[in-house]
Amino acid sequence: MIAKKKQAEVNPLELGLELVPAERKQMISRLMQFYLYDFTRYLDLDVNRDGEYPAYPGLDAYWNSGHNKYAYLITCDDHPAGFALVDRLLRSSEGQFYMTEFFVMPKYRRSGVGTWAAHLLFDMFPGDWKVSQIRANSPARSFWHRVIGEYTNGAFQERYNSRQGNPSQYFSTLKVGRVNK
Repeated sequence: MIAKKKQAEVNPLELGLELVPAERKQMISRLMQFYLYDFTRYLDLDVNRDGEYPAYPGLDAYWNSGHNKYAYLITCDDHPAGFALVDRLLRSSEGQFYMTEFFVMPKYRRSGVGTWAAHLLFDMFPGDWKVSQIRANSPARSFWHRVIGEYTNGAFQERYNSRQGNPSQYFSTLKVGRVNK
C-alpha cells in the first residue's frame, strides 16, 4: 500500500508511506544504519571494521514471518525520509500492535513527517497499541507524548518496564473516533 498526502504549507511536501517488499528490504537495512547511529547517544554501539553497525536483530522476519510484521518506508518528495517497523502482537496482554521501531531522518524532523506517518499507521491498524522508548531518549518520549496525545486527545496510559525502566505508551485507536470500527 502506498499512501500519499500533500501538506498545506508554504512549501508543500508530498509525503508517502509504502509497505516495503522483500526485493527492496535493503532500503530499510541501509536506513537502519542511520537509526543505529542516532542511538549511540543512548546505547553503547560501535561500528565494525568495515564502518557498519551490527545488523538489526530479526530484521529479515519483516519479510519472512507471514502477516505479523510490517516494514514501511516513509518518503518526502519521493526521497526516503525514514521507516517504521510495526508488529502485530498475538495473544499479548499489552495490545494488538507494537511500534517496534520508528525513525525519521534529521532533515525531515520537526516538519510534520513523523506525526503524519505515525497517525496514518495508527489509522491503518485499528486496535490497541504499544509504543516504547529507551529511558534515556527523552526527545523520542516527548515526540510520542505529543503524537499520541494529539491522536487520542490525551487518552493514553504510560507504564514503565519493571526491569529496564523504559517507558511505553498504551492506547486504543478504536476509542478516539478517527478509525472506522
